[in-house]
Amino acid sequence: MPSAPRPWCTPLLLAALALPLASPAMAQPLSPQQRAEVVEVVRDALKRDPTILRDAVAAMQQAQQQDRESSQRSAIAAHRAALLEDPADPVKGNPRGDVTIVEFFDVRCGYCKVLHPTLESLLREDEGIRLVLKDLPVLGAASVTASRALLAAQRQNKYLPLQDALMRLRGEPTEAVLQAEAARAGLDWAQMQRDMADPATEAKLRSNLDLARALSIEGTPALVIGGTLVPGAVDLATLKALVAEARRKPG
Repeated sequence: MPSAPRPWCTPLLLAALALPLASPAMAQPLSPQQRAEVVEVVRDALKRDPTILRDAVAAMQQAQQQDRESSQRSAIAAHRAALLEDPADPVKGNPRGDVTIVEFFDVRCGYCKVLHPTLESLLREDEGIRLVLKDLPVLGAASVTASRALLAAQRQNKYLPLQDALMRLRGEPTEAVLQAEAARAGLDWAQMQRDMADPATEAKLRSNLDLARALSIEGTPALVIGGTLVPGAVDLATLKALVAEARRKPG
């Protein structure tokens, strides 16, 4: 278990490291002797307690994480309409829910498949949630084809059953598999093929990709809940906590 920070020496180290960052109006150039003394103070502090460096690095990483989260919150606010109000996006759950979750996913992503039943459980347990689905095919050509099939199925009002089937699929979504799943969902395959090739389908996928880039999303799955970006698959308890927080702090 990590040892507790040493407040008596950490400020000394941080002060020494901060000296070169002082503003020109306040800082006086260090003489070679003074610089050597500062280096010696830092070196001696690290010898006495090497955890100082670890604590300093941890503090820097925490600050970076806070900056990243602040930037993401700003990006979410700036792209709120694209996230929540795009009429082209398929929606699950309660269309008039008081909390909206936006999911960026790839049907071939293993972690997305892990998250899928967790989200289903959340929707069953909480009737106040609106789930917006954003296809983000990042795992290659087969993912792009599957996403095209989903968006084509949406034109026949069958996006959700096909998406559920593909998320539960354990094999690859080959054309034969897509055709079979489409037939099982009651879709017209010939019409689907035409809609998959429609430039509007490509434009929607590019729009999703541009939005993901604007939010600094680096992979799938990624959830936006309230003003928070949640990377990766999370458990049901975490989802419930994030939803509760979003209800306390409505956007």
